[in-house]
Amino acid sequence: MPYRFVKPLNYEPQNADLYPLIIFLHGAGERGNDNVLQLTYIDTIFGKDWFRKKYPCFIIIPQCPLEKRWVEVDWKLPEHKQPTEISEQLQMVLEIMEKEIKENKIDTNRIYVVGLSMGGFGTWDLITRFPNKFAAAIPICGGADVTKACSIKHLPIWAFHGAKDKVVMVERSRKMIEAMQKCGAKPIYTEYKNSGHLIWNKVFANKKVWEWLFSNRIQNK
Repeated sequence: MPYRFVKPLNYEPQNADLYPLIIFLHGAGERGNDNVLQLTYIDTIFGKDWFRKKYPCFIIIPQCPLEKRWVEVDWKLPEHKQPTEISEQLQMVLEIMEKEIKENKIDTNRIYVVGLSMGGFGTWDLITRFPNKFAAAIPICGGADVTKACSIKHLPIWAFHGAKDKVVMVERSRKMIEAMQKCGAKPIYTEYKNSGHLIWNKVFANKKVWEWLFSNRIQNK
């Protein structure tokens, strides 16, 4: 699987510090094997000087093949049942993550998942399968199996969706957040009332999102 690996600004391997890691899962339009298309939107945030200086971190940006999905489900449906087995693509993402953890000074108490659209589905799928592996997650206009909501009731989540989304129904995020709340969870949910599917640049531009993300860490690991 092609992927890009971004290191913290001025990273020195001999430095004793451990750095957080972001797993970024792109959307359907960025699929391929050129190891370029998945970078389409990240310069709006991860490439910014202020971000790199304020939040030194590692970032893994994998690329899903054109004919595949992070989760092999139809994202136009009003609901779906989580496949029994993790997708081959997400399994490879986990293998890439483990490889980079072994080779770099990554803080395993501060691993975050961020995904948009198809990647939003991938984000939900990863955290519900491995609820104790990640410190926080940001699923953007995604969807999940609501029966898995209680498995992540402890996990800090900030989900986003556009109320006028015609690609992925806004109900997908609403139902997952509601299911989590019924389990006693307190996820954050932001819905853009006048927006459709393409909301991620708005999300990325909100500096409070990143302050929130990096404030989270696994406490009892």
